This record gives sequence, structure tokens and C-alpha cells, in this order.
Amino acid sequence: MSTAEDIFIVGSGMTSLGKFPDMSVRDMTAAALSKALDDSGLADPSLIEAAWFGNTRQALLEGQNGIRGEVALRKSGVVGIPITNVENACASGSTGFFNAVNFLKAGAGEVALAIGCEKMFFPENRNGMFAAFRGSTDVLEFDSQIAQLLSLAEGMPIPEGVEPAAERSVFMDIYAAFARYHMARFGTTQRQIAAVAAKNHYNSTMNPDAQYRFDMSVDAVLADKPVSWPFTRSMCAPISDGAAAMILCTGSALKRFNKARAVPVAACALVSASDRQPDDLDNHIGRRAAVKAYEMAGVGPEVIRVAEVHDATAFAEILQIENLGLCPRGEGGPFTEAGETRINGRVAVNPSGGLLSKGHPVGATGIIQLHELVTQLRGEAGQRQVANARFAAAENGGGFLGYEEAATVVTILGGA
Repeated sequence: MSTAEDIFIVGSGMTSLGKFPDMSVRDMTAAALSKALDDSGLADPSLIEAAWFGNTRQALLEGQNGIRGEVALRKSGVVGIPITNVENACASGSTGFFNAVNFLKAGAGEVALAIGCEKMFFPENRNGMFAAFRGSTDVLEFDSQIAQLLSLAEGMPIPEGVEPAAERSVFMDIYAAFARYHMARFGTTQRQIAAVAAKNHYNSTMNPDAQYRFDMSVDAVLADKPVSWPFTRSMCAPISDGAAAMILCTGSALKRFNKARAVPVAACALVSASDRQPDDLDNHIGRRAAVKAYEMAGVGPEVIRVAEVHDATAFAEILQIENLGLCPRGEGGPFTEAGETRINGRVAVNPSGGLLSKGHPVGATGIIQLHELVTQLRGEAGQRQVANARFAAAENGGGFLGYEEAATVVTILGGA
């Protein structure tokens, strides 16, 4: 029997992802909210008691700062209630979800909204598009931080003659340094990293909302344009526009909704960067968030059948499946190459296509990951459906501080 403190996702919706220069943040927010409302059966948005709105780019690129959520939601009828604007780098959407869960657990209301929207593509301001990433680091110590991170990769030098892309996010260099460190320490290969990208591109062919919907072989991934070694273009998430929304309720309010399609929230843990040393991977932010979420949910990684992880680069998926305990530390590369993370593998990872191929509209990404898991746990994922999925995990990281992400949210869904 559900209790008032039990939390359920009762409505979920997302827009298709891509580059939409003619669509506004308000347009995409309205589209995602409309889908979530329809999915929940909640005809009147005024029944939502509080909302959290994730976005990172609108202040920088459009000058809409301070009240982004209030503006974006107003014409959709979400007015008069507490609306909180959430900016936590790539973890903005999941951080909003974390706060919505805890608002409901605290008994402050019975129905809440977590929504994220990002418009990242501004063809007339490409310099601004890429410069915006820098703000998710410590800008006062940017040069020293980058130098510190690049020093991690000294054991795996860049091959001679390989030049980085002229136009790239600084995060690609950061992730590349982490990847080369992992390669030097554990023997991870560029081909294993490419296997992640090939799998996710294949998965996206079955996702009608994905930004890219074409298959790629491992060899095609390796032959793509270099970005920041060992990454080629198809190993890196694209610039994306899009939105996603999620309606949550307490157990006491579940009778208002279709209980058969409600998905339980077993745990949601948010942690921030520590001052750990680079070799101390057991205290990596992703591992700490995972341990906390498993403890809250009362389950371990062995029950996870499907996961959405933050593959801003293909290497990040290898690192995060290790942090989630889905495979042993250092074995993410061979585990992936052996097919264990395919849809029909031991644990399906990023069946949506992941950030790499589905897309990565930063402020919405965390909600989009959860949308995929809700779809999977409801058994509604069509060709990409994972069999016998009872529990699912999402890992969503944002920014960089020290030797890891600045913020990470791990969410466990399912079980009831």
C-alpha cells in the first residue's frame, strides 16, 4: 500500500531533440508540459502545486535571467504557485527533480512539476554557444584547473599528427584528459570507447525523438573527424535544443491518476564535488552519488536492468557504469566491447541513444533521461524495449571542479 511519503511519476513528456532556431524556450517548454499533462491525465495545470525549471543558457544567450521559469511557464497556465529556477550545469533538470521529490516527501504538497528546457543553437552567435560551457568551471581558476586536468593524461600522450577540432567545447578536452588517464591506468582502448558510440547510435535509430537517427559501426566512429584525442566527432554529444517535463505526486494523491502507469521513485541523491585526489576513484562523485542512492532505495546495482548515464562523451559512459557498480572498476571498456550494455545485454545502458545520439539540451537532459526510464519501466519503449526491467538508474552530472563533475544526481526508479 502506498503511503503519503511514497513518490510517483504520473506524467512524462519530451519534445524531439535537434537544432530549432525558430523555436523559443517558451515554445519548447509548452510542448513538453502539454505532453506530460496529457500523459498524466491532469487536465488542469492549476492543480500543480509547485514547479522547478531547469535552464542554463537563456540568461547568457538571450538575456532572460532571474525569472526564466515564471516567464516560460506563464502562458501554459502554471502561475501563482512556487516556481524555482534551477541552474546546476548539465545536472539542472535532475536537480529540479530532486527538489520536487523532496518537496513532496516533506508534505508541502501532493503534486509537483519538474521541467527542463534548453535552447543551445544560435547560428548567428557560435562563439557565444561554445563560450557558454566555460561557466560550468571555476572561471577564476580556469587556466590552472585545465592544466591540472590535462596533467592527468601524461601517461597516454596524443599521437603525433592528430590535431583537435578548431571549434569545440572545453569539456571535450576535459573528458579527453580523463579518458587518457583511464587508458593509461586500466588499459581502456580507443576502440572500446568507440564501441560505446556505435551502440548508442544504433539505439537512437529506434527513438523517434532522437536528434540523430542513423547507425554507425565502430570503424565509422573511429574514422570520423577528430575533436580531442581519443575522441572523434561521433564520440561527443551534439549541441541540442529541446525540453522535457515530469509530473510527480505523493502516494496520497495517486488515486487521482492512473495507478497502473505510475512509476515509483525509489531514490534520488544529489552530491557535489569533493577535494579527492585523482587516484581515489572509489570516492568519485559519481560513485558517492550511486552509493547514496542505492542505500536510500534499499537495493544494489545487481537489480538494475536498464540505465541512462551522462555520456557527454563516449568515455563518460564507461566511467559512469563503473561508478554505478554495473561492472567492476576499470572494466567498463571490455564490458562494453563484449556487448554487455546493449539492449539485450546484461544491463542495457542508454537505450534511448544517450546524449551522444539522442541529444544533450543541457538544462533538460536529466529529465529526458528519466523520461526514457519511465517509458522502459512502463513497457512502452517499442523496438528498444528492455525485457524484464523492474528497476532503472539514471546518472546525470554537471560542470567540473577539481578532478570530477561539480554536481551529480543518481536516481533509482521502480520496485513497487
